[in-house]
Amino acid sequence: MAAVDIKRVYEPAAPEDGLRILVDRIWPRGMRKEAAALDYWLKDIAPSTELRKWFDHRPERWSEFKRKYLAELAKNPAAKDARDLTKKRHVTLLYSAHDMEHNQAIVLAAYLRKANQRETTKVPAKPKPRARSKVAGRIRK
Repeated sequence: MAAVDIKRVYEPAAPEDGLRILVDRIWPRGMRKEAAALDYWLKDIAPSTELRKWFDHRPERWSEFKRKYLAELAKNPAAKDARDLTKKRHVTLLYSAHDMEHNQAIVLAAYLRKANQRETTKVPAKPKPRARSKVAGRIRK
């Protein structure tokens, strides 16, 4: 299973970041596209505008925000794209929030790690027994 890390988009890019994915719905203030060094911008994976505005990065709303965002992710088709990108590659999710302990990248990273862990621990289906032919047990002389 590949690693999923998080980092502020304003921090310099590094080779160990792997695939760099911006997970904000709005482009980070003051950030030039070249400086961001993005591989992808998955704005559709970000919390809805309504949820983002409601949360307003208020720590007292953190638990409820996580619950609501996970519910959004469960219905979001972009979540599959994110899971596919993180299955086999090291990925760094980039966010612009000042609060490093209460932001959507934390929730999304945990969601992706859990989803990928479920994928790698699935028990393969048992193969069906092959039908024996009528001559399978006979030895020819």
